[in-house]
Amino acid sequence: MSSSSAPSSGTPVPVVTQHRTWIPLVITGLIIGAAFIGVYVGLQRSPEPHHLPIAVVGDELTTAARTGLGDKVEITKVSSLTDGAALVRDGDAIAVVGATSPTALRLEYAGASGFSESGAARQLVGGLAAEGGFTVEEADIVPLVAYDSRGLSAFYVVFGVTLSSFVLAQGLTGATATVRLRHRLYAMAGFAVAIGLIAATIAGPIYGSLTPSFPLLALSLILLSAASAFATKALGAWLGPAGIGLAVLILTTVGNATSGATIGYDLLPGWAQAVSAKLPPGAAVRAVNDFGYFDGSGAWSSIAVLVAWFLVGFALVLLRQGLNDRRARDSATFAHPVAATH
Repeated sequence: MSSSSAPSSGTPVPVVTQHRTWIPLVITGLIIGAAFIGVYVGLQRSPEPHHLPIAVVGDELTTAARTGLGDKVEITKVSSLTDGAALVRDGDAIAVVGATSPTALRLEYAGASGFSESGAARQLVGGLAAEGGFTVEEADIVPLVAYDSRGLSAFYVVFGVTLSSFVLAQGLTGATATVRLRHRLYAMAGFAVAIGLIAATIAGPIYGSLTPSFPLLALSLILLSAASAFATKALGAWLGPAGIGLAVLILTTVGNATSGATIGYDLLPGWAQAVSAKLPPGAAVRAVNDFGYFDGSGAWSSIAVLVAWFLVGFALVLLRQGLNDRRARDSATFAHPVAATH
């Protein structure tokens, strides 16, 4: 005889809403949306140069620049335009300025440093020249590649790799009941190689928008994907849904907004400068630009940042799994103490 309380086979079971399930999701979505808009729009409002690195030729012009521009620039005095141009080509200065006659200045700058930074240098030197009654002759000695006319290709490639890697890690975090850990790790590692090669091929040989050699470009993007995916997986493993939300804020919101690809590093506010090079998107943008336009020596510190994010994320995922396995064994031993002794 069946229980009278049991529903018949043809009667649908009503769903009982658990408010503690949907309310945190709504709140998390609102926080992420507000943070995304606040950070991106806020950084675009009125960027101001702060310690913009400029090389200046000669004592007299150096004194005038320091007096007139203050802490907007970080001046390196050089003996000639040639010496200053070497700093620009190595990525150690945005521009070099020197007098070519009693009434004329020559400004040589790196357009590849980005429109915001090179534009700020041109504007500052133009104002200084106007005050002194000088004319200015300009030359872009490290120009952007023709197929990256706005200098935004690195931003879009880095954003795409970061976002796709986050989405994969988020999905795998939700599939822990059906996909074993080692297969999740294999999937993230394999995906990092695949998306890195695909992105490098599209942006490099196919479109010609990014200029590093293909192996260095692919290496940078592979490590970016691994850093993003394993960091997301670690945050999700330790903090659950809150960890996924935190990964969105750190990687796709703050990381990409402060990467220096849209607003140059030297025009970012202090808090953004403090995190820019330490987050995967900022490190990847620096590596791609340094390998592509400058001597590449500064890129290896950015590569080290990406490797560190990947290794720390990987270690935290393994540590969390080890703790979960130990807890499961302890629970089994407590529930079946006699069987555990045989």
